Amino acid sequence: QVQLVESGGGLVQPGGSLRLSCVASGRALDSHSIGWFRQAPGKDREGVSCISLNHEDIYYAGSAKGRFTISKDNAKNTVYLQMNSLKPEDTAVYSCAAGGCWSDRRGGFYYGMHYWGNGTLVTVSS
Repeated sequence: QVQLVESGGGLVQPGGSLRLSCVASGRALDSHSIGWFRQAPGKDREGVSCISLNHEDIYYAGSAKGRFTISKDNAKNTVYLQMNSLKPEDTAVYSCAAGGCWSDRRGGFYYGMHYWGNGTLVTVSS
């Protein structure tokens, strides 16, 4: 069983930045790809970014490219999502998940996740 705990959400003004953290239990980062997902009220869940277990493959949704950066520190069992130039439409609950992700060959990614965190709320508003 993998446990994931997110932190770092909050209220930020448009154009601002936040860094989200996802701490995974055990050695989950050695055996799973980790993705960040978001869900805004009344909308479907959206895959934001994913990093493979070997660091070699990184994927972003079109809405995240150029603004968000995913990274991980295996020694700290932590995956980060640095979010810059935030927009009101980025407002959502952001969750991390462990499993697999792979290219959809159209600039985005498919995913199949087995474990999910509870999420952290990001609100972008003036």
